[in-house]
Amino acid sequence: MYFNLVKKNLYTYRIYTISFVLCCILFNSCSQKTTPVIEKLNEPLLVANLSTGISSQFQSIQTTFATNNPGYSMDYIHQSNSIIKNNDNRIVFIQQGGGTMDINGHGSSKFSVGDILALRPGDQIYADSLFSALVISSPDAFPKSIPSFIRPDWDPGITDVPGGCATATNAYRRILLTWKESVGPYVYHSVNAHRVRIMDSFSHYHPKTGGFDEFYLVQMAAPTAKLITSHKVDLIENNSILTKSNSETLLESHSLKVGDLVYLPRGVMHRGLGNALVQVITVPGFIPGAEIGVDHHLLSLNRRLGFSAVPFNKEASSKAIVK
Repeated sequence: MYFNLVKKNLYTYRIYTISFVLCCILFNSCSQKTTPVIEKLNEPLLVANLSTGISSQFQSIQTTFATNNPGYSMDYIHQSNSIIKNNDNRIVFIQQGGGTMDINGHGSSKFSVGDILALRPGDQIYADSLFSALVISSPDAFPKSIPSFIRPDWDPGITDVPGGCATATNAYRRILLTWKESVGPYVYHSVNAHRVRIMDSFSHYHPKTGGFDEFYLVQMAAPTAKLITSHKVDLIENNSILTKSNSETLLESHSLKVGDLVYLPRGVMHRGLGNALVQVITVPGFIPGAEIGVDHHLLSLNRRLGFSAVPFNKEASSKAIVK
């Protein structure tokens, strides 16, 4: 009888033990599912320096860009005096060199860093000196109103238009290809570009749905020039779970150098500052309403935590900004 009683107690103990372990497993599982992941590092920013030509970093940008934007492609021409003809619609961004250039069948022009060329199917370039250029191929034909040579510092139709990344009234911001005629003479929705001196832009992103990809092609840069980015827009806009410690990984800072090509896919927050002259390129164009400011969120985060470790643009932080 004593043996049966001990056996029964042991059996009951095992049942309770197993039940307790199962409850712990289920509790931990549920906790893991509901706990937000906020310590994840930012994804690496895609940057390639083009000063010495094509690199593995540029090839990564090529592949990612083409995947994200079906029908588009990208190439880089390094230290050449020609671009051979093909059947694409190509926008050529002059990054190095200067002289005189002829587009077969469309006449010739002086060219320098900051200029772009609109090459139609069958066009071929010859230059009297070596040049380097970023080339983006677009699926859409150019309107007849767009000239082959677009020179922001020489075209009387292109003047400073403050806004975007340079809102000061004396800002250097010249729009080469635009979404709407009210801000520039050359309208093309497939690719937009403006050459701008960035001193302190507002922190913003372009939504993954209805937005656009953006490039910074750096043509001049002070030692202080940098770009602040974040892949954590969801946490910036819903930051109530952030603490002082994990807020330190919210943003990342990157130095900007002449020749840098920075790829900012849809959804990546960015803010340029410190004096850089940049050709800002978007695919497709600057869709109205697709620049979403977040400085007011960053300000509220700093106020809630009682510190100023998360940088933001003060002028753009008083209210929500959508452009």
